[in-house]
Amino acid sequence: MLIGTSDTSGEKAAANAVEQAAKSLRDLRVAEVVKLDMQLDAQGKVEVYRAKLNVSFKFEGS
Repeated sequence: MLIGTSDTSGEKAAANAVEQAAKSLRDLRVAEVVKLDMQLDAQGKVEVYRAKLNVSFKFEGS
């Protein structure tokens, strides 16, 4: 599972997670958003959007 964050939207949080994963995983195939949530401040305003994703990729092993 991957977790991405953004201060602008859940969609951007998901994109950030995929971009980060692409730095160390090859042949990413599908990203599935499993959960979206938000971290709130003491006044109930959104501080950060979070996206939890499952990602599939091609595995090359023995």
